[in-house]
Amino acid sequence: MRATRVIIHLDRFRRNLQGVRQKIGPKPRICVPVKADAYGHGAAQIAATALDAGAAWLAVATVGEGAELREAGIGAPILLLSLPLPEELPEVVSLGLIPLVADRDFIREAAGAAKNAGKTLEVHLKIDTGMGRQGCSPGEAAEMAACIVREKHLTLGGTATHLAVADSSAPEDAAYTKKQLARFREGVEGIRRAGFDPGILHGANSGGVVFHEDSWFDMVRPGILLYGYSPGPGAPEVTPVMEFLTRVMFMKKVKQGEAVSYGRTWTAPRDTVLATLPVGYADGLFRGLSGKFPVTIKGARYPLVGRICMDQCMADLGPDPDIRRWEEVTIFGPGTVTAAEMAAALGTIPYEITCNINKRVPRMYLDSRGSVPR
Repeated sequence: MRATRVIIHLDRFRRNLQGVRQKIGPKPRICVPVKADAYGHGAAQIAATALDAGAAWLAVATVGEGAELREAGIGAPILLLSLPLPEELPEVVSLGLIPLVADRDFIREAAGAAKNAGKTLEVHLKIDTGMGRQGCSPGEAAEMAACIVREKHLTLGGTATHLAVADSSAPEDAAYTKKQLARFREGVEGIRRAGFDPGILHGANSGGVVFHEDSWFDMVRPGILLYGYSPGPGAPEVTPVMEFLTRVMFMKKVKQGEAVSYGRTWTAPRDTVLATLPVGYADGLFRGLSGKFPVTIKGARYPLVGRICMDQCMADLGPDPDIRRWEEVTIFGPGTVTAAEMAAALGTIPYEITCNINKRVPRMYLDSRGSVPR
């Protein structure tokens, strides 16, 4: 096991999912997004844990991500949130993924792929209610549903939307979400008036789960909430699932005025001791954090100094540290500095932090049944 590694606490993930279940009650299904390698946590391991803990569906962004889950023996329904290329549709059909569709051309392409395979493909209709990425308008929903139902090799299994600012409690954002939900209901009612069953209705992300009960419908799709980061007050109590660790690999005394690392951007303001840590921006410790972020050693915070390198960085331990070589270092994790604090230092969100922990960083999975290396 490399000194720099990630610990994934599966029991915490289970508790987070149970908190969502308590929030929404017994009826809505839970769809767990495991795209981007489950936000950096490991898709196959998180998917298996989620299903064991009561989730019913999974969601991915790419066909390859869906294939990874099927290869791991995951048989649950898997939503494909982003559009695949036409040439990927035969694999979508063979894997039994459930794509979102929104236009006639793609509906015909999907139907053709299913027909060629001699199978029936379930699809969900995506209605754009204000996110602006993909989807038909609410006024087109009935027509698109008709296109799907007319295809003998397609079934309309559900209707979905996505909320743009559901994680914001600002009055104008709350009003915008209400408008999105009203537009979604308008589209769904149009489908019903045309005589079609819209299937499973879903639109709630983490913000929807926390702030907008009227977005829960038949299924919710909480993402970052399950991985331990809250969109705001009122959320179920959640705990970060990922812990990013390394160790002190080298210690060096530095004299006042000596420069450290590329560009000589930091000089020691006093005689001090530096710890060299074997973690850098190639691992997911962003170079933009240089001089802006602390690490935690033995419960105390120590600033990173000098520019973060590709594979290493330096922490200022002070002139007389009670720290030894090989000591464990927490980059972020529960009870210390969190990925949310790291994100704030960069002006971004925790999703980006966990998603960017590089594949070369080994993962160790801990739960009540012990640990399993990735």
